[in-house]
Amino acid sequence: MSDLTPQSETPTPTTDKITQAARETIYLCNFRVSVDGEWLCLRELNDISLTPDPEPVHEGNDPIAIERLNLMNMAKLSIKGLIESALNLGRTLDSDYAPLQQFFVVMEHCMKHGLKTKKTFLGQNKSFWGPLELVEKLTPEAGEITASVKDLPGLKTPLGRGRAWLRLALMQKKLSDYMKTIINRKDLLSEFYEPNALMMEEEGAVIAGLLVGLNVIDANLCMKGEDLDSQVGVIDFSMYLKDGGHSSKSAEGDGQITAILDQKNYVEELNRHLSASVNNLQAKVDALEKSNTKLTEELAVANNRIITLQEDVERVKEESSFHLESRKALRSDSAADGHALGETRKQLKEETLLRLDVEKELEVQIGMKQEMELSMKMLEKDICEKQDALVELRQQVEDLRAINQQLIHKSQSTDAGSKQKSEVIGRLEDKINQMSGTIKQLETSDKHLVKQARNLNSAAGKLLQLQQ
Repeated sequence: MSDLTPQSETPTPTTDKITQAARETIYLCNFRVSVDGEWLCLRELNDISLTPDPEPVHEGNDPIAIERLNLMNMAKLSIKGLIESALNLGRTLDSDYAPLQQFFVVMEHCMKHGLKTKKTFLGQNKSFWGPLELVEKLTPEAGEITASVKDLPGLKTPLGRGRAWLRLALMQKKLSDYMKTIINRKDLLSEFYEPNALMMEEEGAVIAGLLVGLNVIDANLCMKGEDLDSQVGVIDFSMYLKDGGHSSKSAEGDGQITAILDQKNYVEELNRHLSASVNNLQAKVDALEKSNTKLTEELAVANNRIITLQEDVERVKEESSFHLESRKALRSDSAADGHALGETRKQLKEETLLRLDVEKELEVQIGMKQEMELSMKMLEKDICEKQDALVELRQQVEDLRAINQQLIHKSQSTDAGSKQKSEVIGRLEDKINQMSGTIKQLETSDKHLVKQARNLNSAAGKLLQLQQ
């Protein structure tokens, strides 16, 4: 590394900056990173000299400018690859997802580029946590992220807090907005960055604009058990470099993995359809239970009303018999009690009208009871249909288990890269077992509904017998 340090008796500020940048990111200024479609091309630069010339340095040979351009191209590739792979994956990303890890590494290099060195008691310190703390002052809603980062128990260094901040901002889909906020305030960033740093130049604004595309992906990152303080952030260029020989040799293996992925996607689609069917059936069962409860309550009210009407009919009969006896007694003494007989006849007419009203109301209650019996028959028919649907769901679950067994046998014959697919299959089996438990619960609820329907039928039969 000493060969790269310019030998000059009176070093200038420009010399110090070029030498420091070359020592920190020598792998970025020895190569020019360019984008060929969606691949990365590294071209070695033999015409770059780190020794300062008395003539002004051109932009094309400036190592700092090359570093900025390389980092911007790496950010483009990383963001594009992350979006495409996340959309193809079709699920929420976690901390173990390789393209997501590489994106954070590239962002860390972009944030560290051109940072001013601060001297502390423990030595020199370069951390991008300081610029990120500015976001809280410029955007109050970012205070929640900063407070969450400070409350994390496992973070002890500013570097770890900066990494946690980037992850939380990505999960909130606010990373692009926050980056644009601090890039627009270069007067505040000048306290932390050199004038030619990436965050101070137009490349930083370009990267902030590219980050808008990350709002289409969902990430769920757990940072409690992750050691963010001691992680080594190294860019993996192999994820983006062209390798024709390797792709031709592993075509057959890629074909097998593609077939397994297609089968996995098919199983997941079936799983989603089955989950939707189970949810629909559960909603229907809940609706049936509510209607059954309502019918039970109405039946209880009708029973109470019928009992009341029967008591009224008995009372009217007793009163009618009493009035008949009174009429017989009144006939023997009609001359003396003519006025009392007229009143008795009037009361008899009123009681007769009351009895007719009671009989009409009893007929209405009988009609309601018949409608309730018809509703119970329709409920039993619906329960039978749900049982048939549950049988079909069981058959589909058995087919899924057979497909999972086939996938397990196929995945064992693939290379070490297919072990992750086995974990996915295991998760599918857990989901299927959960669905089986849900189906068993549905069967139990169906049996309970059948039992309730039978109880209702028996109660309706008893009511018919009482009416007869």
